[in-house]
Amino acid sequence: MIESEKLENKNLIEKSVTHLQATGFEHIKADIEGYETPKSYTRKGHDSKITPDIVAIKNGRKYFFDISLKSKKPRLLKTKWLFLDTISRMKSDRFRIITTKGHYKFTEDMLEDINLANKEPIKL
Repeated sequence: MIESEKLENKNLIEKSVTHLQATGFEHIKADIEGYETPKSYTRKGHDSKITPDIVAIKNGRKYFFDISLKSKKPRLLKTKWLFLDTISRMKSDRFRIITTKGHYKFTEDMLEDINLANKEPIKL
């Protein structure tokens, strides 16, 4: 999710972290209070930073997670997803998307628009 939406959706990030802990993820970093903040990436030529919502490790492999909610700025969200997917592939890591009821269709359409339809979102 984009930066402006993180404050109003903290409970969804917390729910996602709980789900990831239950499925065996460790060393979880999340963009909420009580957790270490994941590393931010600065876009060249822009002042904006891209920060994954959650970063965790499972079986020695790093996973980047982004939470998908209907957004008023879908272009910004697409840019973030493409960037995180590229970074994860460069380092042999994994990029996954977490979504919730009411946002499945939006998420699938967004993934199709940016040719990431092979990504299966985690549905909470």
